[in-house]
Amino acid sequence: MDSEYQRFEVFGFRGGDIGTHTSRTIMFSELDTLLTAVPGEANKTAYDSAIVEDNVFGKPTVATRKLTAQRLSELYALDGAVPVFRVLRRLWRNDSQGRPHLAFLCALARDPLLRATVETVISLVPGEELSRQKMTNALNGLVGDRMNPATLDKVVRNVSSSWTQSGHLQGRARKFRQIVRPTPPSASYAFVLGYLQGIRGLRLFETLWTRILDVTVSDLRPLAMEAKRLGLLDLKIAGDVVEIGFSNLLTSQEIKDSRVTH
Repeated sequence: MDSEYQRFEVFGFRGGDIGTHTSRTIMFSELDTLLTAVPGEANKTAYDSAIVEDNVFGKPTVATRKLTAQRLSELYALDGAVPVFRVLRRLWRNDSQGRPHLAFLCALARDPLLRATVETVISLVPGEELSRQKMTNALNGLVGDRMNPATLDKVVRNVSSSWTQSGHLQGRARKFRQIVRPTPPSASYAFVLGYLQGIRGLRLFETLWTRILDVTVSDLRPLAMEAKRLGLLDLKIAGDVVEIGFSNLLTSQEIKDSRVTH
């Protein structure tokens, strides 16, 4: 059971042993279309209205539109009151290159099924083929015998597609590992996710979220410095002492609450 993340639900993380990947991928193209169509300051109702009433995706029936809205909400919240989505939305605006990583990180925070596969994919060396059996084993470690073989096989296909949409894998029937190149905004988002979990200092460079970026701790430093220049984070570095804050991305209450949840 992926229960640790339930402590951070106030920020938009989701724990447990179920997730959207039983039926969908991270739906990157849909998210990109939606965030282009809906203003950044919009509320949850506006996102739902764009999908269901305005039919921004061109779905043939109201039922399919509502289901799409539900799945996207499960993955991304689509609510400015939820920190993990509000920060995503803030960073999305000026980071077209890093959008697949931003979407993936948010979905990772909100889908336990996707999180269960991190080690399987990240541990692959560039060019190595993804083993479907290892992916299946990783998911079995989370869900046990709760899923029948057909459902589990579908989850394997969906999570493999999501890792491909993020750029960590390439290929169609056979998937091979490739290295992604993070941007200062996507690095900032990885730092934010760790920060909301109560992690501070140099440990922010060594979280699950930063591992997704495929860079070393030393490579993260210039990304953090550029993010500071862009006004995305507060940064002080003195030798091995690192302080990172987010006065421009998080509210004072969220900063306070992130200390409590640690």
